Amino acid sequence: MAPLGVVLATFGSAVTAEDVPAYLSSVRGGRDVPADLIDEFRHRYDLIGRSPLIDITQAQCAALQAMLDAKAAGETRVVAGMLHSEPSLTGALDSLAKDGVRRIVVIALAPQYSPIILAGYERTVAEWRTAHPDIDVHIAGAWHLMPEWIGALAERVEEALAGLDPAVRPTIPIIFTAHSLPRPVVDRDPGYITQLHDTATAIATRLHLEDERWSFAYQSAGHTPEEWLTPDVKDLFPGFRDQGITEILIVPLQFLADHLEILYDIDIAAGEEATEAGITMHRIALPNTQPTFICALAAVVEREREGATPTAVP
Repeated sequence: MAPLGVVLATFGSAVTAEDVPAYLSSVRGGRDVPADLIDEFRHRYDLIGRSPLIDITQAQCAALQAMLDAKAAGETRVVAGMLHSEPSLTGALDSLAKDGVRRIVVIALAPQYSPIILAGYERTVAEWRTAHPDIDVHIAGAWHLMPEWIGALAERVEEALAGLDPAVRPTIPIIFTAHSLPRPVVDRDPGYITQLHDTATAIATRLHLEDERWSFAYQSAGHTPEEWLTPDVKDLFPGFRDQGITEILIVPLQFLADHLEILYDIDIAAGEEATEAGITMHRIALPNTQPTFICALAAVVEREREGATPTAVP
């Protein structure tokens, strides 16, 4: 019996400023990228030095592989695949097929899932599936409420709270954030936003947070003219200042590894605006290779394994 192939898939990333033009060209489907947009993103990469996203995703693969092998060696093979950078999603699928894998599950490293909003994964997998009709490949559905995932993120919040001044810890406001999206896109699948709010509510419930203690906001709005979802996390700072609140804790809900949207959008851009408002902004550590998070990924794999149809090697 062939092993189950698992692809941990992400949007991808430029690693350094030098990679920005090629990365943005891929994101824009090969269309010309405005020079000012390239310059802006290069500036951001110059500030953070490099994006560790691809390295962390590879490390997540290794950690998940080790965990699954400890339970049943040889039953699973885990690889990484990116939509807009190397190693590519199609290359990851090709490597599994070459090694004789006939069942593959693609797990997008975003707990909340929408086939419309995350259409790039759907399109890429559908095209590959057409070219490989003998292989059972599918994309895992949402896992935003799996107990293991809620536990992993709650653990990160508890770690962050434990590092704060004891006088601040019991009352510091907690802001859950998610990547903003163009409203016309969200209007086609409003259930995606429901998933985000359900995740925030589940974590707040796990941590016994009073309703007035936490809020939800967006971050990382894009550079396009249409309306993007609000409020942006930075829009909340004046209200906190007016209430005399001087420290807040940011909890990204859907980012599973350090990368540009965290290291620049939150740590630098939002951090600077918080400072200007007289607020000290704290942030949880992202899941990265947190053992509890790797357990959550293993739970997703096992859920998908049970739903997959075994196919014997010809």
